[in-house]
Amino acid sequence: MTPLTRRRLQNFRANRRGYVSLWLFCVLFLASLFAEFIANDRPIVFSLGGELHFPVWFTYSEAELGGELLTEAFYRDPYVMDLIEADGWALWPPVRFSHNTIDWGIADLPSPPDADHILGTDGGATDVFAKVLYGFRLSVLFGLSLTVASSAIGVLVGALQGYFGGLTDLLGQRLVEIWEGLPILFVLIILASVVEPNVFWLLAILSLFSWMALVGVVRAEFLRARNFEFVRAARALGVSNLVIMRKHVLPNATVAALTYLPFILTGAITILTFLDFLGFGLPYDSPSFGRLLSAAKANLQAPWLGITVFIALAVLLTLLIFIGEAVRDALDPRRAIGPGADVAGTQVQLQAGQ
Repeated sequence: MTPLTRRRLQNFRANRRGYVSLWLFCVLFLASLFAEFIANDRPIVFSLGGELHFPVWFTYSEAELGGELLTEAFYRDPYVMDLIEADGWALWPPVRFSHNTIDWGIADLPSPPDADHILGTDGGATDVFAKVLYGFRLSVLFGLSLTVASSAIGVLVGALQGYFGGLTDLLGQRLVEIWEGLPILFVLIILASVVEPNVFWLLAILSLFSWMALVGVVRAEFLRARNFEFVRAARALGVSNLVIMRKHVLPNATVAALTYLPFILTGAITILTFLDFLGFGLPYDSPSFGRLLSAAKANLQAPWLGITVFIALAVLLTLLIFIGEAVRDALDPRRAIGPGADVAGTQVQLQAGQ
């Protein structure tokens, strides 16, 4: 680890709010990744006839459990559970409801929080806690995928504009301005009436419109770095433009681009929630914060719906913003030496590390 990298890590840890937010986000995200082991309408594992079965990963028919039907076993059915308990045992998750499990035993909907549903149910008799847990995972994974895809496009376009400059930069800027002015919501409404929306379709469409955030930053870094002495020397030695861009210029631009990634992730989660709320996002049965907000709007007499999704969304976005601020401070060259550090000694260490 170089002295500069070590100093940046120290600066990141020095931002206590961002450092704690990173740990909290990792814990929540890790819990959501194992949502099937926390909230599910299937046992985590059950034993039947001395043989272990894992319904979280595999599908078993009722006939395989000793029943009559060849369809998938419905584990909330007392008949199925009697088949298992007659010759074995079952280990259930703490919450026995998935995000799409309907509790047919509830008469008044939406139902308030109780012992079975710690955050209540929505108008469809599905568990709100399970929806929030699965929705957290869906939002973060979708946001990360969109961030990676849009960042790859933005870095590529900005690198081409900044490195070659001239006519390439001029035409690229005009195309970016035109593309940025397109009404993305209208485009999504038109496409939603033609194609049935799904995760990959929505990810592809949003990737085409969310890459502009990094173009200006990467372009400016490439415009600045292309005139450095080591870049000119590489050109004089006959090194190809692709190698120069990848090995000599891109690392400088990456530092500036990294400071934007947490905020791009925040924007991706927000736009997914917004589109789902309007009904132009993921399929209706998807566990998303936008669908929960829509359910809360339709059931104002059930305040626990709106309060729950508001707190969950606010916590998620706040943690990401705090992490983004800490990353920005850690990569800021004006703070690379850290507060109260020995400037001269640090400069000597950096030169020695180089």
